[in-house]
Amino acid sequence: MTVSDTTVADAVRGSWVDTRAPEAWRPYLRMMRADRPIGWWLLLLPCWWGLALAGAVNGFRLYDLWLAIAFWIGAMAMRGAGCCLNDIVDRDIDAQVERTRSRPIPSGAITVRQAVICMLALCLVGLAVLLTMNGAAIAVAFGSLAFVGIYPFMKRITYWPQLFLGFAFNWGALVGWAAQTGSLGWPALWLYLGGICWTIGYDTIYACQDKEDDALIGVKSTALRFGARTREWIAGFYAGAVILVGIAMISAGMGWTALLLAGFAAHLVWQVRTLDPDDGTVCLRLFRANREAGLLVVGALLLGGLF
Repeated sequence: MTVSDTTVADAVRGSWVDTRAPEAWRPYLRMMRADRPIGWWLLLLPCWWGLALAGAVNGFRLYDLWLAIAFWIGAMAMRGAGCCLNDIVDRDIDAQVERTRSRPIPSGAITVRQAVICMLALCLVGLAVLLTMNGAAIAVAFGSLAFVGIYPFMKRITYWPQLFLGFAFNWGALVGWAAQTGSLGWPALWLYLGGICWTIGYDTIYACQDKEDDALIGVKSTALRFGARTREWIAGFYAGAVILVGIAMISAGMGWTALLLAGFAAHLVWQVRTLDPDDGTVCLRLFRANREAGLLVVGALLLGGLF
């Protein structure tokens, strides 16, 4: 078996990347996490939250359908670009961690130069999509670059890299609102804060898979910071996510329809009750389940708009 045939450790088994993609493309698609779609879902969902909240308040337009599609394309491209950057920065660390040493750069399937070229190409795709939106959305979107740039380095500096991931991954809530309304507002900011709490929770679950390796090589995470109280901390951040998204709906004038977040809340409670921080298989399954959790928020916002 050649290096290019090696499936990355935490990828979905039997994905289209492994079974149908041209062999020469596979290392690049793996670096972009195309075989792990949960990443771009978690980047996309806050965009849809902001768009759905604004549309529920101001009324949906046909153009909003394009915005939903544009965010989907942009999320896949920018998630891929972010993964390229992350893998370039973390290539030495990844080589020391069991779960990540099979990634394309540390395994030798892709050179750093090839990774940089791939990253720039994906950024151009994201820029092309962004330029179809209004000026406010474009300006807000560029504000996220600072968090995108510093996030890969945070695990070396602080036990709270998940907070900085939250800053970056949920910026789409602001862009989604601005793309629909042409400005920013308090509902979008509350939504953004709720998303940050959600991200800290689910990415702590994800980080639990690497606790032993991270401790050995000196990489920091909230999973290590929270220790034996990991479940309680995650429960607290998940509660904050529900409350803050509810405040966003109320501040947007949606009133009692914030109760439609009950499904989202129930899903997060299930995650906390099911979590075993020392079982990597359970942690990965719960992390991936946050696609459904985020879609429940989209559904609540759309239903709330009907009322």
